[in-house]
Amino acid sequence: MKAKELEAQFEKQIKEHQLLIYKVCRIYAYNEVDRQDLYQEIIIQLWKAYQTFRAESKFSTWLYRVSLNTAISGLRKKKHLIQSYEPYNLPIELGDTDYDKQQDENLKELYIAIEKLNETEKAIVMLYLENKTYEEMEDVLGINQGNLRVKMNRIKDKLRNLTKN
Repeated sequence: MKAKELEAQFEKQIKEHQLLIYKVCRIYAYNEVDRQDLYQEIIIQLWKAYQTFRAESKFSTWLYRVSLNTAISGLRKKKHLIQSYEPYNLPIELGDTDYDKQQDENLKELYIAIEKLNETEKAIVMLYLENKTYEEMEDVLGINQGNLRVKMNRIKDKLRNLTKN
């Protein structure tokens, strides 16, 4: 495949799936600057790996895997640095109609609790909130479905304890 065709195909795939990348950035980066940096790093890693994508799984599964690995490995590298956190300044998108202040507060509380989870737990929650099946989660994370179910139950308990509800 020619370089221009490969670039056009990659760009099309990224445009179709960019919301998935934004979600990973939102879960693993705590302010807008860090989100932009992470987004850029994920795109770079996706491009580097794109020529080796064999389409043995769905593109979105592969994209999740690369995005999560990039985010988690970036966090491990930054563990020794001082990080800035802005958990109360979460960009929650609400529809134009029926603004529900209580729902907004509940979402903020949930995201604050999610920030307290470890990297793997965050990935599981993100995929769960995306309505991914345990089979799809297994493909992305490489954790068998039985372990995922146990981890998800423990994560739910942990989130209940971290939130008021």
